[in-house]
Amino acid sequence: MTQDRLIRPIEPRDDAAIAAIIRTVMPEFGADGPGFAIHDTEVDGMYAAYAQPRSSYFVLELGGVVVGGAGVAPLAGGEPDVCELRKMYFLPEARGIGAGKAMIERCLDAARAHGFRRCYLETLTGMDAAQALYVRSGFAPICAPMGGTGHHGCDRWFLREL
Repeated sequence: MTQDRLIRPIEPRDDAAIAAIIRTVMPEFGADGPGFAIHDTEVDGMYAAYAQPRSSYFVLELGGVVVGGAGVAPLAGGEPDVCELRKMYFLPEARGIGAGKAMIERCLDAARAHGFRRCYLETLTGMDAAQALYVRSGFAPICAPMGGTGHHGCDRWFLREL
């Protein structure tokens, strides 16, 4: 890869860039209606949202420009040992270069450090490359949603032991 790749913890200065990425990527996959994360109040304040206990969010930089991010946090309405892989979105230039795998590894390391034993995620039909990445990263499909994320637009759920 010719560009320098860096995965680092989110900083307050990253909020606008991450919000713009989420609002760009989600509609690309038809995930902009009710019941999708694009409407979560945390989108405009990701740094503060993930400064909470047992939460971490990371940004991906290519050549010094933020082009993606992902985080982990306790699963809303879930068991205390379950976290959720959340808000993992990459702009097209960050896809297919191994950054997703590296980001998941960074997030799962953080989840383990926060004391979680399982990691859950939600996605939707049509995000085929993401789902393939999740399976390659040790996530297994499950039949129904867990917790109470409010993301009723999602129709694919995965879980992984940590």
